[in-house]
Amino acid sequence: MEQSQQTARVVRGRNRIRTDDAEAEDVRAHIQRVALEMFIEDGYDKTSLREIAERLGVTKAALYYHFPTKDDIVKSLIEHRIAAVDALMEWAEAQPRTEETRIEFVRRYSVLHDVAKHEHVIRFFERNQTLINTLAAGKLMKDQMERVFSFLMVPEESTVQQLRRAMAIFTIHAGHFVLRGRDDLTPQDRRDATLIVAEDLMRLAAAGGE
Repeated sequence: MEQSQQTARVVRGRNRIRTDDAEAEDVRAHIQRVALEMFIEDGYDKTSLREIAERLGVTKAALYYHFPTKDDIVKSLIEHRIAAVDALMEWAEAQPRTEETRIEFVRRYSVLHDVAKHEHVIRFFERNQTLINTLAAGKLMKDQMERVFSFLMVPEESTVQQLRRAMAIFTIHAGHFVLRGRDDLTPQDRRDATLIVAEDLMRLAAAGGE
């Protein structure tokens, strides 16, 4: 993963971090991006706040001003995603519980997940599985995913059908990573292929074939 191109520094006398181009990027977003890169590269447990501060080129005190703990960084990373999925769930739960609604949910989830930051957060949790049960932020995200699966699954359907519906969501998560190395594909090609497979899984589940 490429290291951030912008260099952060401390504003003298204020113990704060700013970027060289303050108008181009919010300070917290800059810290989040750099920390997320390091968590994915090296693992959450192996990355310290001191190392994040060193990557940013600032003191630990400057970093603590914005994020006192690593857990605070992780929580801040998923806040936008949690809010976006909550809004999607509110929409879905206000609709008729039909197959078309479920497929439309998958389409909207695909668009939501395509936001780069969401994709990277999912990748982070997939590479740091233990965090889901140990961090408050991870548990929050796990609970929300269970809510997503509960909406998509039909209680009367077989285990195979329910698994197909769950895998439609996992396909959206995995598709970006599996196809990322294909230089012959544009980002839109990857999005389209991933959504086609996810929708196929939903339709197979509805058809009831084992």
